[in-house]
Amino acid sequence: AHDHAAHGEDVDLVIVGAGPAGLSAGIYGVRSGMSTVILEKSLIGGQVALTPVVENYPGFAKVPGMELINIMSAHTREYADIREGETVSEIKLGKNVEVYTNRGLYRAKALILATGATWKQLGVPGEDAFYGRGVHNCASCDGYMYKDKIVAVVGGGNTALTEALHLHNLGVKVSVIHRRDEFRAEQRLQESLDHEDIEVLWNTEVVEILGDDGMVMALKLRDNTDGSEREMLVHGVFIAIGQVVNSQLLQDIGVAVNSDGSVKVDGSMRTNIPRIYAAGDVIGGVQQIVTAIGEGSTAALAAFEDISHPYWKPAGK
Repeated sequence: AHDHAAHGEDVDLVIVGAGPAGLSAGIYGVRSGMSTVILEKSLIGGQVALTPVVENYPGFAKVPGMELINIMSAHTREYADIREGETVSEIKLGKNVEVYTNRGLYRAKALILATGATWKQLGVPGEDAFYGRGVHNCASCDGYMYKDKIVAVVGGGNTALTEALHLHNLGVKVSVIHRRDEFRAEQRLQESLDHEDIEVLWNTEVVEILGDDGMVMALKLRDNTDGSEREMLVHGVFIAIGQVVNSQLLQDIGVAVNSDGSVKVDGSMRTNIPRIYAAGDVIGGVQQIVTAIGEGSTAALAAFEDISHPYWKPAGK
């Protein structure tokens, strides 16, 4: 427990979220000379900790996600204090950036939001059981292992069609499953799908993901026009029905976001509000571990620079 409930705790930098972006920001924050705390409401590592195997992180040809996060967090703990089970309820801007949590108050000179994003799920049997073992959300992360194999992409928006095209270009035999009779994706993506002759199963829903020996084998599908069900043999399924970006804390204080809720930042991870930065999946983009680490370190370096030389204050003041 941290005894700062009554009077609050003064720090230079508060980082919200202990995924790859937040962990790297912690290292760079302390190494820049800033007192730094990282607040994590639940699981250190975010999405990576839930990933059975990571195969695209340089230096590790194949590493379990939790093992990679344990290495990262042990490194970060050599510098910064990671406080688990601490949920931020509100941020207030004044002379300091005030961060209110379930344990008390922090008064900071800068704040980095690295709270990530959560993939929307279908909510069907087998989805959790086979996650990372045939059930995926990211073709650029996991598509490569399905070259010359059969997969389905579920969804009808830009993300789904982009994922399907990416998989097709990797040499994957891909079909798109959509519960409606038309896409909501951009026209150019629909035209690309047609041009590549990628199969579309219209008015169709996945009702169960079937597997054996820890791997996906098939999908149970329902035809929404007549209610009939059938099985489709696949090696994997990519669920691309959207994300929930965890940016509400910043939206509440007027930070600008994109239409999907991702936080708008400049090249230094600055938001439109001085002293507030964002990094990792919460800012959108390609959403990879390596980019999150780069964004986190960039945000911490920008925070240090801005605390030292506040760009929002008139020169000489």
